[in-house]
Amino acid sequence: MSAVAYSLTEEQVLRCRMRSQRLASSSPADVAGAVHSMTALQAQSTRDARLAVRPRADGIDASAVRAACNQARSVVRTWAMRVTLHMLAASDTGWIVDLYRPPASAVSRRQRQLGLDEDLLARALPAIAEVLSERGPLTRAGLVAELARAGVTVNPVGQAPAHLVSYAARQGLICRGAETDDDEPTYALLADWIGEHEPVAPGRSVAELARRFIRSRGPVGPGDFAYWSGLPLGTARRGFDLAAGEFAEADVAGEPAWMDPVLELADHDAGGPLVRLVPHFDEYLLSYRSRLMALPDRYAARIQAGGGWVRAAVVADGRIVGTWAQERKRGEITVSVTPFGRLDPAFLPGLEGEAADLGRFQGMPASLEVAAVA
Repeated sequence: MSAVAYSLTEEQVLRCRMRSQRLASSSPADVAGAVHSMTALQAQSTRDARLAVRPRADGIDASAVRAACNQARSVVRTWAMRVTLHMLAASDTGWIVDLYRPPASAVSRRQRQLGLDEDLLARALPAIAEVLSERGPLTRAGLVAELARAGVTVNPVGQAPAHLVSYAARQGLICRGAETDDDEPTYALLADWIGEHEPVAPGRSVAELARRFIRSRGPVGPGDFAYWSGLPLGTARRGFDLAAGEFAEADVAGEPAWMDPVLELADHDAGGPLVRLVPHFDEYLLSYRSRLMALPDRYAARIQAGGGWVRAAVVADGRIVGTWAQERKRGEITVSVTPFGRLDPAFLPGLEGEAADLGRFQGMPASLEVAAVA
């Protein structure tokens, strides 16, 4: 336990979390540095994953994120936390994939329903390795077609191909490669894409993941880490306990939490409220066991829209105060904000700045529209 302790108000917790998440302070000026500082960014939506990098990396644009993923290979998309596609720094990919690799024999009920039984999966992995080593990165449809020619037949219609590539990625065989011009993903052999890596003992990797989680999302508790990581509760708690001693302990609503002791607790300066437009599935929305401190229950359904969909959010001084969307038309972007209630006029300069930066990031002018509250 750290000798440093804080008792934090809700406002201080939210300010600290925005700073931890690189939403409130100077940020790395490169894509890989920004992703590494966050450990992982959820990435099942390619465009939203790019937008998640924007407020966390000074001055970069969408083309820089695309280049980091497609050409430089300094950032990798693959399955990790919660069996969900994430964006990871290439330097972190090996040990994180190793940590989440399930036994090769672990076949889910859903996989069996899709025809992906132990026999097919056992034959698929070496076939995938051979096909991709000969043909290079392929789209999912292209990979399934090549596997059929090699005698491994998967129903090309439905969810079987998606479950197959996820299984192969979780086994450490493949990862997302470069996207096509219309953002269709391809798949490549992980070892070819980023090279070989040194294995890390599971105990060390769980502690390192917890360490990185506290640093990039604190103040947090072990329950938050278990929720975000998707690891079994006992494993998550052991890793968190190993890491927590390096951090400052805080009291958050009567419960212990830990955070980087270098975080500043001072109030915002005279520059006004801190406003950020975060995209669908942003880590600010997905990193904590409860969103109640940032999002009152009466508005929860406006963010968690059902079907696993998490909407893009307006965050002001750490509180979620609305949703937003963008529309491209005739070379311009219109950013539309729908507040949950009466919007504080002090938020408008921040919203205008964020809308302009969304345009800069995507290479076209942008304007802001704020909907009236009914």
